[in-house]
Amino acid sequence: MISIDPAEQTDHDNYKLLIGSVVPRPIAFVTTLSQEGTLNAAPFSYFSIVASHPPLLSLSVQRKAGKVKDTTRNTIDRGELVIHITDETIIEQVNLTASNLPPDKSEIDLTHLTPVASDLIAVPGIKEPKIRMECRLEQAIALGGTNEQPACDLLIVRVVRFHIAEDVYQNGRILAEQLHPISRMAGHDYTKLGEKFTLARPE
Repeated sequence: MISIDPAEQTDHDNYKLLIGSVVPRPIAFVTTLSQEGTLNAAPFSYFSIVASHPPLLSLSVQRKAGKVKDTTRNTIDRGELVIHITDETIIEQVNLTASNLPPDKSEIDLTHLTPVASDLIAVPGIKEPKIRMECRLEQAIALGGTNEQPACDLLIVRVVRFHIAEDVYQNGRILAEQLHPISRMAGHDYTKLGEKFTLARPE
């Protein structure tokens, strides 16, 4: 096997190894609301479950040259955000929201997606995704880089309301075959659900 010391590589080289190794990665499509009322939207694949009691999710938002992104700033300012699961029906629209726009411009305006009011928080969600989760911020942690210039912001958020399309929900479970989730690979590559198999854990 090839043995690599990350300390002897550039950040970009380590990035390529990470995004090529940790695959596939589910894509969180996130909406936040600025203090001025602009609806921000962006996709993130550094995204996972933290706990189920209470339901917690993690979202790592990378900084650009040390600058905090709109998603992080809005989430910290308001303490709220909506996370949607990206599926085949919306992936092209979600990809458009990765555009670099100024904070006072909404990425949703680049799409045909439909904002919808949330039940418990001020941040609107998006109607078209089959799953969306209203969330409140539990903790924001600046990580990586240096003390003066962190590389990312780790957002730990609590789900306070699930919204799930009827066709993907059955007896308390999510039907992956109906959800048609999309995940991120390396570079510009994505993947669909693919083949499933069952393997029971040992007692």
